[in-house]
Amino acid sequence: MGSRERREREKELRREHILDTARDLLFRKGINAVTMNQIARNAELSVGTLYLYFTNREDLYAALQEEGLDLLHTMMKKAVSGTAGPEQKLTNVALAYLEFSQERRTYYEIFNYFLTAPDVVFPPHIKERVDEHGNRILSLVEKVLKQVLPGKPDAKALRRASLVLWSTIHGMLQFRKLQSTVLKGEDFRGLYLHAASQTLKGLMQEEG
Repeated sequence: MGSRERREREKELRREHILDTARDLLFRKGINAVTMNQIARNAELSVGTLYLYFTNREDLYAALQEEGLDLLHTMMKKAVSGTAGPEQKLTNVALAYLEFSQERRTYYEIFNYFLTAPDVVFPPHIKERVDEHGNRILSLVEKVLKQVLPGKPDAKALRRASLVLWSTIHGMLQFRKLQSTVLKGEDFRGLYLHAASQTLKGLMQEEG
């Protein structure tokens, strides 16, 4: 490895270390209690070094979301590829998100943190940037829904259907924490897929 490649690798490792530190502070303190000074101190770096990578705290936390969304997008592309029928592909989408929440739990928890925050955390230009990554995932779902929904749904109907389906599977994942109480004895995976299937059937009937 040459000196240039080594510097680039060191730079990437430092960036990952900053993001890991920021993620840990987020879960322990909440975003409103976290400052760039705290992140720098916990990462054992100077504040100036942080600003070489991120313009501010919001930019840093947006990067965490974007990183996770890009990983999820890769999983979703795989879920909707191949020769399976459209309904099976949508089942694959639900399974991919379930897998993501288990195998990439930290990123999933980042999504959940910001989705459940009472206020919009990011300024408009950063929120728009993050939303672009999320829209890429919804667009994949919309392409498959176009093959399933009857008639010729327009872009607005496809977006609405994808949001309803996505909100169902995301919402179901919130019930996973109740497996030892309310859902005791329930096959969570089966229940999760049943909710996705019933939602899809409802969307098909509604559009029909």
